[in-house]
Amino acid sequence: MRYRSFFRLSIVVAVLALIASTLAAGAQQGPAKRGRKFKMPPPTGRIEVTVVRDTSGKPIVNASVIFHPMEGEKDKGNMELKTNEDGKTIIDVLPIGGTVRMQIIAKGFQTFGDDYVIDKDQMAIEIRMKRPGEQYSIYKKHPEASEGGKDSAKPANPPAPAPKDKPAAPPDAQPSQPQPK
Repeated sequence: MRYRSFFRLSIVVAVLALIASTLAAGAQQGPAKRGRKFKMPPPTGRIEVTVVRDTSGKPIVNASVIFHPMEGEKDKGNMELKTNEDGKTIIDVLPIGGTVRMQIIAKGFQTFGDDYVIDKDQMAIEIRMKRPGEQYSIYKKHPEASEGGKDSAKPANPPAPAPKDKPAAPPDAQPSQPQPK
């Protein structure tokens, strides 16, 4: 009987020793092995965009301000915000040092778009929206327009300036033929 109680006692002690060694081995690994590694997010900038009418400077309410964060030439998605009654919208989640393509769409105005580099932690951008212009037609005369890379308002072959030692020839005169010697 003593032998049985001694055997049970030795099994209990062995199990307790096994549990203690497992806990000691786990404590040596420390928190470096547990869970995900934490990566600090990059610092972000606060951008305040004000959208106003070009003619009067009054704010445009409910204009869509769309931010496209860029990674090189690739668009990483978009975030759309609306302007408030002061024509302002604020975004503060774009990383400093990145490029953002901003697009503004407002009813009754030309769409605006431009790229901005976020180089400061606080930026203020004012956008003056213009009314749509007249539709371009090829059937109307456009004196300021260029044709084929040349300005159509200028003559195709302008007259060459006359040398200073010779008088200028009249425009309708024939060029003189060289005289044989």
